[in-house]
Amino acid sequence: MSNNKGNTMVALLAGAVIGAGLGILFAPDKGTRTRKKLKGGLEDAKKEIVHRYQDATEELKKKFTSAKYDLEETYDHLVSNMSHKGEDVIAFLEEKLANLKEQNAKLQK
Repeated sequence: MSNNKGNTMVALLAGAVIGAGLGILFAPDKGTRTRKKLKGGLEDAKKEIVHRYQDATEELKKKFTSAKYDLEETYDHLVSNMSHKGEDVIAFLEEKLANLKEQNAKLQK
């Protein structure tokens, strides 16, 4: 989770706790009504936290999927490039071998 989202969640929780505390201290309603309001506020905060967690999870999944695709693409490019390089090396060695065979044939005459 990014630092910004972590800070947002901490601020959200702190705001919910402070709001609940102030609500209890300055509540003009009966205790039962205050408890209902407090419970509703906590449920809203819980829903918000779950929603943010789900968003962060989805974002991480997208980033990992993208990173996996990039890694696979890089690997395929590397294998293809190395295959071409290997063919170049083999062609070079075959050419050198043919030259050595020619020189050897001339020396054996």
